[in-house]
Amino acid sequence: MDVLIVVENRKMWSIDIPGAEIVPARDYLTNPRFVALRHARVFNLCRAYGYQSVGYYVSLLATARGHRPMPPVTTMQDLRESGVIRIVSEDIEQRLQRLFAPIKADHFELSIYFGRNIAERYDSLCQTLFEHFPVPLMRAEFVRVDEWRLRAIRLIASKDIPENHRDFVVAQAKRYFSRPRNPTIKRPRYELAILWNPEEIDSPSDERAIEKFTRAAQKVGIGASVVDRTDLARIAQFDALFIRETTSVNHHTFRFARRAEAEGLVVIDDPESIVRCSNKVYQAELFEKHQIPCPQTVIIHKDNADEVGQRLGFPCVLKRPDSSFSSGVVRVDNEEELVTRLDEFFDTSELVVAQAFVPSGFDWRVAVLDGQVLFVCRYFMAPGHWQIQLAEGERKRRYGRVECVPVSETPAKAIEIAVDAANLIGRGLYGVDVKDVNGRFLVMEVNDNPNIESGYEDGLLKDKIYDTLAASFLRRLDRQGRRKEERSP
Repeated sequence: MDVLIVVENRKMWSIDIPGAEIVPARDYLTNPRFVALRHARVFNLCRAYGYQSVGYYVSLLATARGHRPMPPVTTMQDLRESGVIRIVSEDIEQRLQRLFAPIKADHFELSIYFGRNIAERYDSLCQTLFEHFPVPLMRAEFVRVDEWRLRAIRLIASKDIPENHRDFVVAQAKRYFSRPRNPTIKRPRYELAILWNPEEIDSPSDERAIEKFTRAAQKVGIGASVVDRTDLARIAQFDALFIRETTSVNHHTFRFARRAEAEGLVVIDDPESIVRCSNKVYQAELFEKHQIPCPQTVIIHKDNADEVGQRLGFPCVLKRPDSSFSSGVVRVDNEEELVTRLDEFFDTSELVVAQAFVPSGFDWRVAVLDGQVLFVCRYFMAPGHWQIQLAEGERKRRYGRVECVPVSETPAKAIEIAVDAANLIGRGLYGVDVKDVNGRFLVMEVNDNPNIESGYEDGLLKDKIYDTLAASFLRRLDRQGRRKEERSP
């Protein structure tokens, strides 16, 4: 993918970046060579991004051409919205007070070069602002009235970079643009980012699985790179995003999915799937509307909490709407436990899901990709426990065993209702949990971001799982490319 640094005046940009082409803005807007360019990352360093300015049109036309502009037009609009600035200021408020406590003045400006500042102590703050406003060169203005507040974000023109900062800016630009490549390997058609945290206790994939998927992607012409939560501002450099962290709406995984989708990337898990899978209240309503068989379920609020025991009996199960990996799911055996647990759950949510308790030795896990079964496993309950996972402290887990099962040996009804349930969520990658209750199959929930770990879920199909995932990304990327070509003038 070509890297273009677009400036209004070539003479005003004296920083050379290996592998990047410096392009005058007028040329980028009018030269047929750039109109015909299929894949490019466009770093818009024009002096202003005002509505219908040259800088505005550089990013606007870059988007129309299927290029990856930085900043995108949406960020340009955000810079002008005081409401957005205020929300970001509130988001970083506590950090600001601690970080700026030693500052005696009531006004402070912070220069941010590709998410970094020349003083390392401000790097974390700079990275956060860069994630919200992916602008290569900017200056944040802070004021203290009663407490420190972010007042404005402004662009930094090349000519306004202090002389003693220029070497640092060059280093950060090179760092940001660097994409190490082996010259003996054929350049991939597409670039994919894998969002993964190896330190996550409940990570859906282990290092070996990530390596296997990376190799599978390379075989079909997709270059795969692992990224972490600090790389949000870089996501527009890629063509696709594969999230391999536990997702949540109030979490950086959702911000990655939203940003990637807005930038036109192929995304698994997409934001809508994260929203739908992360809320058990939504799924309860969805299953009822579409007659997906599931345990008897009641949506509980403070006004009907006293009906739970009468309607479901004991024991029953309570689920926080955003529960995952058995966390936020509890069994209550009597009315006293019910009242105590509901009080805890109502502290964080207006609604709680209550279900009839359905005991079983294992759950069927049916993984669905693009509306088709990817693999099937039996997840057995943790020894001595009623769930597949038992938390024993903050960093320790005890699991039941995992047994891979051929699709041909899986009950047809379990497959049928799992695929039906997954298709109500979307066309992404899902893990559907199904219980067999005396021959009657019940969907417990649909999970986005299902576990795929080496030696467990891939125990039967081996590399075929990763090859199928890579092929899915390739189909989606090729379809997206064709749509962009069809929309091009």
